[in-house]
Formats: sequence, C-alpha cells, structure tokens
Amino acid sequence: MNLQFNLLAKNVANAKEIMEATDGRALIGIMVKHFPSIEEAAETIQTFQDEDIPVSVGLGAGDPTQWEKVVQVSVQTKPAHVNQVFPAAGYTLASLQSANSEHTIVNALIAPSGTPGKVFICTGPASRLYREPVSCDLAAAMLAETGVQSVKFYPIEGKRRLDEVAEMVKAAVRHQIRIFEPTGGIDLDSLPDLVKVCAQHGSERIIPHIYTSIVDRETGRTRVEDVKALFQSVF
Repeated sequence: MNLQFNLLAKNVANAKEIMEATDGRALIGIMVKHFPSIEEAAETIQTFQDEDIPVSVGLGAGDPTQWEKVVQVSVQTKPAHVNQVFPAAGYTLASLQSANSEHTIVNALIAPSGTPGKVFICTGPASRLYREPVSCDLAAAMLAETGVQSVKFYPIEGKRRLDEVAEMVKAAVRHQIRIFEPTGGIDLDSLPDLVKVCAQHGSERIIPHIYTSIVDRETGRTRVEDVKALFQSVF
C-alpha cells in the first residue's frame, strides 16, 4: 500500500520534524487563502521547497473562490501536489503541464451527498449554489476524461461516511483513478478504518488529509508525537 499523509506545518522546522516522523511519507499543505498575494504565497512555498520538503498547494478549507490563485501559485512553484475544485481541475492540470510540471499531482474536490453512490461535483464558486447530486461513476468518468489523477473526497467527517467513501473509491478505480484523498475530521481513531476501506476497494495510493486534530492551538505547530502515532497506526 502506498500511503502518504497530507499535513500542515507551522514552519520549515516543523515540516522537517514531520518528514522525519513519517519516514518521508508526507506532503506539507500550504493554503493560498492565507496569503494576501500570489507572490507571498509563492515565496513561502519556495522556502519549503528549498529544503526539499514536498508541498501540497491548497485552497484553504476547500474555498472555491481561491481556485484561480491556486493555479497561478502552482504554475510559479511547480509543487508536488495541488488541491483544486472539480470544475477547475482539468484546467489546472493543463496549465501545469504547459509549465513543464508534469510531476505535479492534481486532485479534484468531490463532496459526499449523504447518499452512498451519489456525490456533489458542484464545488466551484458558482456551481456550489446548485446542490444537484450525480453518480460516483459519472464524477469519476469526467475526471478520467480530463486526465485528473486523484479524487479529494471532502468533508467525510472521520468515520461517519465510510459507506460513501467506499462507493467513491470503487467508482474511481473503475475509471482508472488510483489516488484517493479522504479529508475532513480524520484523527488517530478514524484513520486505520478509513485507510482499510480505501485499500480494500482498490486505491493504490491513499493520501489522507489530517489537519486541525493534530495542531496545537496555542502554538500553531503540528504535534510530532501525534504524527508518529498516526504513522504507527497504519504501518
């Protein structure tokens, strides 16, 4: 099983601690929403990349208004990984390929609907107003047509939506999308079951996003002892 964590880090030093604790099996999420300009976001990302830390460029809590900023920052920095809303994922992938960043993984944000087998792909700034579910297979087929390699499934609320996770994983695999990124409410308790469901249904690479549950609220630092516990729970 190819498992990689997507985690936050307060700074480069914290990121280095995380990379060591996970034996290099981590991406460090940096959210463009937190920066007032594209240039400042790109500069911060570059400081991490200069230390050989793989960066995941994010929207910021799935904020669809940040989709274009994600594209611009990503084209400048050519990161390891990019998070994007469903409607803009294909455009983002093509933009990165045009910038000679073929190594970058681009995901597409798909939201559970509350009904296993049905999802929301209306995760863009305008389309989010239309909460009309589609089948998991339709969502996966559309991504496959554009070459997008990964599904980000958010919010899954820890273990509360394992049945919906299973259906989305199965559909993704049927359409040759082998990377699955469960996100939302994941902690030490829910991680093992979640990884098991993804692996059992065919995901070849699983990237759980684990954020606030392991961040110290006072310091903003991701607790390395919690990262180690997460790592040990699935390896």
